[in-house]
Amino acid sequence: MFYALSKIIFFFLRPSNALIFGLLLGWVLRRLGRVKSGTTILAVSFALLLAASFTALPSLLVEPLETRFPASPELSGPPTGIIVLGGALDTLGTLQWGAPQFGDGAERLMAGVHLARRFPEARLVYAGGNVGLADEMPAEAELAARVLEDFGIGPARLTLETRSRNTWENAANAYDVVQPQPGETWLLVTSAFHMPRAMGTFRAAGWTGVTAWPVDFRSVDAPVLGRQFASEGLFLTDLAVKEWLGLVAYRFAGYTGALFPAP
Repeated sequence: MFYALSKIIFFFLRPSNALIFGLLLGWVLRRLGRVKSGTTILAVSFALLLAASFTALPSLLVEPLETRFPASPELSGPPTGIIVLGGALDTLGTLQWGAPQFGDGAERLMAGVHLARRFPEARLVYAGGNVGLADEMPAEAELAARVLEDFGIGPARLTLETRSRNTWENAANAYDVVQPQPGETWLLVTSAFHMPRAMGTFRAAGWTGVTAWPVDFRSVDAPVLGRQFASEGLFLTDLAVKEWLGLVAYRFAGYTGALFPAP
């Protein structure tokens, strides 16, 4: 229920959608004779649309998320295992074309491969189920297993968690599958903007000895007016707002122990 409801709510809260709805609402109000309120909503929506599209605002929203946990942290020794969160593969595209189609989070899988080669004794856990609202799609982890095998990581080292659809289920289901023991160390691999929520969720699910290994950084030191394409800014704004809202929602639901988890 939480998963489906979160998808529906964010459809309307997603900035790229909400701003279009705002423009439409302003136009409707003006047509209905409420010129002042309609004009105000139109002006605010248009100004925010420009800011999200062409300014440094998206990077400013993402940067605090991405810098919360250090990149490539120093390790005291080889980890017990590496946990890679789903989001690297386009499941529908992979099925349609019969070959791996990578999404915006492809660095998650690539980092998993790199770490698996760096630490050949470590287990590799891939957590990712079917994130669609329908059940006919295969789990992302099952498709990722084929890619990982091509990179030389066979079933003996690989553990698949195939039921999770969101971060909380990633943490809880992976815990049930892996049954981590006290004293073990685990590297958690996910996109840097997603790492605060992921770490908070894994801690709340009972994981100990987890070290953040953020990848897939999106924020850049852009000038105030530094974007050539509106779609890039809108995409990054959507991503940042979703993550900030996710932190609030997860704290409210009790899925994390802190509003903004820290190292």
